[in-house]
Amino acid sequence: MAAYIIVDAEVTDPAKYEGYKRLTPAAIAKHGGRFIVRGGMHETLEGSWTPHRVVVLEFPSMEAAKRFYASPEYAEAKAARAGAARFNTVVVEGT
Repeated sequence: MAAYIIVDAEVTDPAKYEGYKRLTPAAIAKHGGRFIVRGGMHETLEGSWTPHRVVVLEFPSMEAAKRFYASPEYAEAKAARAGAARFNTVVVEGT
């Protein structure tokens, strides 16, 4: 069953964030994931949530998503974004 990592990212240093963006695609692909949403326009339709930059990743399973998140490749990407963005991240199982 597919799983999705959903991120609300507030980028505070766009130049430094570029390093993170360069490292993540290979780390995601290595674990069978792909981008579904990567920024772009969004609009709150209900409630008070006002996300900054929304990213949605799809993985073949919850286990694959968690392996990606805990991987050395993604650890390198997270280190590159330190001080460049604040993330709220969840993983959710699909149907």
